[in-house]
Amino acid sequence: MIEYHDAVVRVRYAETDQMGVVYHANYLIWFEVGRVELIRALGIEYKRMEIEDDCHIVVADAHCRYHHSAMYDEVLRIRTRIAESRNRLVKFSYEVIRDADEKVLANGETTHVICGSNGRPKLLPKKYHSVFSAIVVPQPDRSNA
Repeated sequence: MIEYHDAVVRVRYAETDQMGVVYHANYLIWFEVGRVELIRALGIEYKRMEIEDDCHIVVADAHCRYHHSAMYDEVLRIRTRIAESRNRLVKFSYEVIRDADEKVLANGETTHVICGSNGRPKLLPKKYHSVFSAIVVPQPDRSNA
């Protein structure tokens, strides 16, 4: 099994302000890109989870800590891990890394509740829980970063 997955994005002009600095909310969009690509790398299609198992991964909480600015046209890697997987909850952790110098620009975490299409929490089906649980990696303490 994999420990993490890197999704590559290039900062688009529309994601920046007049000075070419990335607008802060775009990091949350990149977190979603990383999350979907990690799930895909695990051999799971999120759309099939929704259709076949009525299983939706709903964002309940999101955090992002910004360390350095990302700029227009930079290539970034969104490194995504599963930090925790329980019966009704999955936590993902992220690092946004500038490809040119390996500098961590931001890191964050999202917590998701597993819900059916009716919006009510439900158990994560075992076929997904077993895959997610197998790659949970304890995260380094970055509180002093």
